[in-house]
Amino acid sequence: MPVDFIALANAGVQKLQPYQPGKPIEELERELGITDIVKLASNESPLGPSPRAMSAVRSVLEDIHRYPDGSGFRLKAALAERLGVRAAQITLGNGSNDVLELIARAWLKPGDEAVFSEHAFAVYPLVTLACSARPVAVPAREYGHDLDAMLDAIGERTRIVFVANPNNPTGTWISSSTLDHFLARVPKDVLVVLDEAYFEYVEESAYPDGMTRLAAHPNLVVTRTFSKIYGLSGLRMGYGVSSVDIADVLNRVRQPFNCNSLALAAAEAALDDADYLEYNRNLNTTGLAQVAEGLEQLNLEYIPSVGNFIAFDCGREAMPVYEALLREGVIVRPIAGYGMPNHLRVSIGLPEENERFLEALARVLG
Repeated sequence: MPVDFIALANAGVQKLQPYQPGKPIEELERELGITDIVKLASNESPLGPSPRAMSAVRSVLEDIHRYPDGSGFRLKAALAERLGVRAAQITLGNGSNDVLELIARAWLKPGDEAVFSEHAFAVYPLVTLACSARPVAVPAREYGHDLDAMLDAIGERTRIVFVANPNNPTGTWISSSTLDHFLARVPKDVLVVLDEAYFEYVEESAYPDGMTRLAAHPNLVVTRTFSKIYGLSGLRMGYGVSSVDIADVLNRVRQPFNCNSLALAAAEAALDDADYLEYNRNLNTTGLAQVAEGLEQLNLEYIPSVGNFIAFDCGREAMPVYEALLREGVIVRPIAGYGMPNHLRVSIGLPEENERFLEALARVLG
C-alpha cells in the first residue's frame, strides 16, 4: 500500500493549497502559442530595476561562487540611515514573504491564532496554517480592513495580527488616525505585523508611515519589499523593522544566507536612486487614473486603489472574462481565492500596456 504523505504532514499543512502566482508569460506562450503578451498580473514594476541596481548586479557577478554576507551589513546600514532606525532592528528576508514566515514560525504554536482581514494577502493564512495555528479572518468593511472588528477578534490565543496597508488585492488603505487608534488598543503581548509592501506608491497625506510608530509600540513589526516599486521581484529582497528584541528572535530562526549577493547589491543601489523611484511613482499615479477612467467608460465598478493595481467587478463570474483576456494576450489576476469571484485585479503597466488591456477588455465584454 502506498504511503499517504499528505496524511503524515502537519495538520495545518494538510489544509493548505499551493500559492497560485500570476500566470507567467512563458506558460501562456506554451498553452496558446501567443507571443505578443502583456502581463499585468503580479503587481510588478513595468519599468524594471533602476540602472544603478543593474550596474550593481553586474559588479558582483564574478563573486557568485562566494557566499553572500549573511548579516547583510551594507544593506542594513543603508536602510538604517534611510529609515532612521538602528541596524539591529532590521531583519532581511528573501522577499518580505520570507519575513512574514519567520514571524509566524517564531511565535505561532499549534492552537494559537493569527487575526487578519477578509480579502487580505493570501500569505497570512498560509503561514498561519503551516504552523498548525488557527487563522481568524475578520469580515471586511467595503473591501478594506475593519480594525475595530479585528480588535474584537483578538482572544487569549491570539499571537499575531496581520494588517496590510495598502491591502492587496483590494488597494484599500488605513489612515493615520485609524491605525493609531488600533495600535493603542492591541494587547502589548500580541504582535502587530504592518505589511507596507506598496508603501512607496501612496501619495495620500493621511497615509501613515509605520516606521514612525515603532518607538511607541514595541509589539509592532513593519515589513516592506524591493519587489514592487524598486523592480527587483526576480531577486527577492524584503525586510522587516521592529524592536531589537523582536529582530533578535527573527534572526534566530532566519536561515543562513537567506538573501543572495545579487539581491543585496541591487537593493542597496536601488535604495539610493531617488529620482528613479519618483519617476516610477509618477508613472503609476498617471496609470491608475488611466485605468480607472477606462473602467468607468466601460461602466465597470472598481475599488479605488493607492497601490499599483486596481480590482474591478466584471458584473459576472470573472473567470470566463479572465480566460478570454488570455486569448487576447493580456494576463491579469483572478481573485476568487480572496473571496471575490466576480473581480479581477489588473496591475498598472506602461501607458500602452494599460491601453492594450482596456481595449482587450472592451472586446471581451462585447
